[in-house]
Amino acid sequence: MTTPRSTGLPTATPRRRPGSITLSLVGFLFLVELASGILQGYYVPLISDIVTHLGIHDADFNWFEAGQLLLSAATVPLLAKLGDMLGHKRMLLISIAVTALASWALVLAQDFTTFLIAWSLQGVAAVWLPLEVALIFDRGRRTGTAAAATRRSAGLLVVALEVGAIAGALGGGRLFAALGEQVPPTLGAPAIVVSLVFFAVLFGVPESEPLAGRRLDGGGFALLALSLVLVTSGLTFLRLNGPGAWWVWACIAAGVLLLVPWGRLELKHPDPAIDLRTLGRRSMWPIQLTAGLFGISVLGAQVPLSTYAGTDPANGYGLGLDAGDRSIVIGIYLVALIVGASVFAALSRVIRPRTMLLIAALLVALGYLLFVPFHLTLAEVLTNMVIAGLGSGALVAALPSAAAAAAPRGQTGVATGLTNTTKTIGGSFASSVFGVVLVTGAGMSAASLGGYLTVWIVCGAGALAAFGALLLVPRSAFSDSEPGSDPDGDAAAEPIVAPPEPHAPAV
Repeated sequence: MTTPRSTGLPTATPRRRPGSITLSLVGFLFLVELASGILQGYYVPLISDIVTHLGIHDADFNWFEAGQLLLSAATVPLLAKLGDMLGHKRMLLISIAVTALASWALVLAQDFTTFLIAWSLQGVAAVWLPLEVALIFDRGRRTGTAAAATRRSAGLLVVALEVGAIAGALGGGRLFAALGEQVPPTLGAPAIVVSLVFFAVLFGVPESEPLAGRRLDGGGFALLALSLVLVTSGLTFLRLNGPGAWWVWACIAAGVLLLVPWGRLELKHPDPAIDLRTLGRRSMWPIQLTAGLFGISVLGAQVPLSTYAGTDPANGYGLGLDAGDRSIVIGIYLVALIVGASVFAALSRVIRPRTMLLIAALLVALGYLLFVPFHLTLAEVLTNMVIAGLGSGALVAALPSAAAAAAPRGQTGVATGLTNTTKTIGGSFASSVFGVVLVTGAGMSAASLGGYLTVWIVCGAGALAAFGALLLVPRSAFSDSEPGSDPDGDAAAEPIVAPPEPHAPAV
């Protein structure tokens, strides 16, 4: 019997390359973002009932939002950096566990203080998407297709986020009614969802490969966190107390001034909390600036749009929609976000990332600036919101993936996390300023038309400014390139991490 001669052709299905981005990886992270969206949408229709349950005033709910905002602003950069150092999966699990415990605490909370602490702790969920993008990028880095695969995956994750938000908003009120309008058991649903995704990540997501020899810049993170807390709390108090409170401006100024000693410390540290030299690269700073400017519209303009839709047309403007119709309008906007993220994921194969970002920024600018001449009919408002929503959906997906592609190895998590932080600061600034603008010149029951026009012009101008910043990005940025290449033209795309000093503890 003779041995068959080899034909040179494969006789079995080739194995997947190590480090390839699999459908299962994206699928498990899809579930995490679905849970994140449910958290964002579920509580909205229950706010009035939660206020009654706790025996507080409607205005007191602002403190819950402020606490969550402050905690997320202070913790996202730190958690993202720890992901770069210790593993992105590990920090994702820790942040999910904290969010799950906080969600269960909301079920048991019977007083304002306990609810405030638990609600604030849910703010660590803001780091989920940056860590997920970093996980995907790290997984694909070894195959040479990390940037392209991350863009496609990020679009799908944003779709999950928005679908979850819609499902949460629709399900919260209905489950409340089905459970006999009892608040505690109703709040158990998101806690169960978050608890389940913990195990999905634990058993379904592989760990990233952090660089060895890293050290935590504790002093840098402490100063940065203090600066962010002062700025964001000042902006929150500006919205609550108005521009006449001098201490509000002192708080904001103190936070900004703290960035001076922080910057000096970071430039001297061998492994800084935020690498300012990397942040200054032509492929990075426009992304972070765009995230901040984008926050003006995606976070700051939603309340003004909702109140405008509910304003009585007898004032000469407004749509006069009731709560149910307003929720439909917001739902259409969210669907536009989903379509924008999906289109971004689909077209990322054939269109340069920089071009996609420019188109998305222009759509946001066009959508909001169209409000200035066209805002009197429902058809006009919906058209404008859909245009802005398409661009917003693409930007939500594109910004963290672009930051990941522009970051050197070992800084992927913190770069993507910064897009969330700057977006949050931009949204906080816009919410505070818009709150003051809409009150100025307002009538007995409605804000002035001039206030709304100002909101839309600021949102449109911010998007145009982002477009201008993105024009400065090199054409080849955010694309997969040969190892060692640098679209900025700068030296050393990989970070130079100093080895630990003798006898110095290394994390």
